Amino acid sequence: MSFTDNLKKSLGFEEENFGSAYGISDYGEDIQFADEEDDFLSISPEQTFYEIILIRPKSVDDMDYVFDQIVEENNPVILDLKFLQKQSERDFRQAGEILKLLRTQYGAEAILLSQTEDKNLIILTPSRVKLVRKD
Repeated sequence: MSFTDNLKKSLGFEEENFGSAYGISDYGEDIQFADEEDDFLSISPEQTFYEIILIRPKSVDDMDYVFDQIVEENNPVILDLKFLQKQSERDFRQAGEILKLLRTQYGAEAILLSQTEDKNLIILTPSRVKLVRKD
């Protein structure tokens, strides 16, 4: 035994199994292991994490940022459209057209979260993030 093997054994990192002292495995029979290189599989997600962005667009240019987040970055976005609704009817309609385009052309999903006097919250997700609405 080498020095590192003795050290591992003394620290408890390498223990002998009860069955190995008697020539049997832990399961009562000898087990043959396949070559580890052949059976090794790595499973990794396409995107490791999502950023959920809360934005209160003040112009149609901010809606372009939302479009990029949904289509290119695949990040969910929570929108508060109340500012656009109060400030400019034209910008609010254009924002609605962008939302409609995202839903029809790019498969985005949208759910109204809250509509009050001071908030108009919508969650918008890319097609690979599924929204489930339960009542």
